[in-house]
Formats: sequence, structure tokens, C-alpha cells
Amino acid sequence: MTSPTKSQAIKTLREDAWIGDAVLELLIRQWVLNQGRGVDAERKKQLTCNQFLSALGPPTEVEARIGILYQQQGLEAAKAFIEQELLPRHEQQERRRQVQQHKGRRS
Repeated sequence: MTSPTKSQAIKTLREDAWIGDAVLELLIRQWVLNQGRGVDAERKKQLTCNQFLSALGPPTEVEARIGILYQQQGLEAAKAFIEQELLPRHEQQERRRQVQQHKGRRS
């Protein structure tokens, strides 16, 4: 059985992740629009899906980290985390994907 302390920690993690998920969605949607491509739901999905977030750790924990940053330090701190941690990882994955597509075309 889960102890009261552990169940409270899980509850807090989920609540922080819930807020972090909303902040992540907002900031990524804003970033996608600022890229000049207009509304690009596929790109937004790539940057917010659990599969992508798992490259940085358990998705719930990544979202919780964003939520905590937002609650304790504000939107700019959450944005800085996303710009420093998530976006470079996404760009790295995009470069790999493009190389793989290029190799596939040459075969």
C-alpha cells in the first residue's frame, strides 16, 4: 500500500505536471507561430508528446519541472528551460531525421 507521504508526493507531481503541460503547450504554440510557419499542429505535437519528452526523462517529471519553474519563477523561467533543454533536443532529432530521409532516398 502507498504511504500517505508517497501518495502526497505523487499527487503533487501530477499537479505540477498538469500546470507544466499547459505552460509547455502555450510556449511551444507561441514558438511554432514565431517560426513563421503559421499554425503547425504536427510540429507542436512533436515538441509536446510524451515520446519526445522522454528523451529528457519521465514525461510527467519533465512537465512537473516546467510547472514548478512557472509557479516559482514565472513564465520566463519556464520559457528559458524550454529554449535551453527542449528546443536543442528537437533540432538535434530533426537533423537526424533529415539525414535518415536523405539516406533513404539515395538507396
